Amino acid sequence: MITSPRSSCPINRGVELLGDHWSLLILRDMAFCGYRSFRELLINSREGITPATLSKRLTGLVEIGLLTKDATPRGTQGRYSLTEQSIQLVPLFFELARAGGILDPTTESTEKRFEGWYGDHDKIHTHMDELRSEHLPDGAPTEGTAAPIGDI
Repeated sequence: MITSPRSSCPINRGVELLGDHWSLLILRDMAFCGYRSFRELLINSREGITPATLSKRLTGLVEIGLLTKDATPRGTQGRYSLTEQSIQLVPLFFELARAGGILDPTTESTEKRFEGWYGDHDKIHTHMDELRSEHLPDGAPTEGTAAPIGDI
């Protein structure tokens, strides 16, 4: 992940922070499949992520504030949680899925229960609220963290 932006363009910055496909797939698997531990993410990876790559990407996602990791004793498997920032990216995942389907109509939904949700803001926001209740300590966005829609 690029720590120093190349420009002030929000699209550029989003690509710099999220452009790594493994990071996007980890967030996808957490937001849509419910995987929360290193082991779950590793063994259920449809794309075959390696342990070293998964470890590096999880560390990076925690560092930039898209994930948190529960404190656990050494030797105990940690549990990762989405943050409000990463939950705010859920609509982007639906748009990426829509774009993937346009570019390659042979693709299939990661989770069948989300098929046909493209553009259904009520269903998408309900899912985001469910993620908040599962991942955030009090189930609600932290004050001031809800991201506004950016300008192109």
